[in-house]
Amino acid sequence: MKHLKMNKTVEVYKEPADIAKQQEQHYHLLSQLQSLVKDLSSSCQQRLSYDTLSNLALALIDGTVFEIVQGLLEIQHLTEKNLYNQRLKLHTLKQELLKKHKEALQSCKTHNMAVLRAAQQRELEALEQRVKDEQRMMDEKIVLELDQKVIDQQNTLEKAGVPGFYITTNPQELTLQMNLLELILKMQQKVCESGSC
Repeated sequence: MKHLKMNKTVEVYKEPADIAKQQEQHYHLLSQLQSLVKDLSSSCQQRLSYDTLSNLALALIDGTVFEIVQGLLEIQHLTEKNLYNQRLKLHTLKQELLKKHKEALQSCKTHNMAVLRAAQQRELEALEQRVKDEQRMMDEKIVLELDQKVIDQQNTLEKAGVPGFYITTNPQELTLQMNLLELILKMQQKVCESGSC
């Protein structure tokens, strides 16, 4: 006796009205994207094919991509603020030392003034060198951390199915991805202005 194998596929049935509404949203988003692309450089316009824009419009329909991009932006802004504050702390060290020096000079006896000034100058030079070294190391750390954020963003958007996003360090591709992000943000603003947000 032969056993027949049956492949069972579950098909999600959508009402014709749902399909029509989704198609209408897709064409509307695609039309707006095509309009926004005209503001980009001609080299970027050439790289954003009809298919890419059509796939982007499909990805934007349910609003999930907007939420993802907003979340990524918030993380980026918090990271940048944190890194800026760390960098700022280095510069406050010098201000604090100068204030301490001024107070010491005001209470110093005249005959000790030359010795105090020489000691303060050495202390200031040592601090300036320390700040310079720490700032260089911090700047390197900042660049690495921001590069990692870009990779995280690319990875997240690629996994979300946003066309044009994948992990790359190619400057042309990065520019294209930044333009795509700008398009997404402008589309989100348009969607919100229409009251659908």
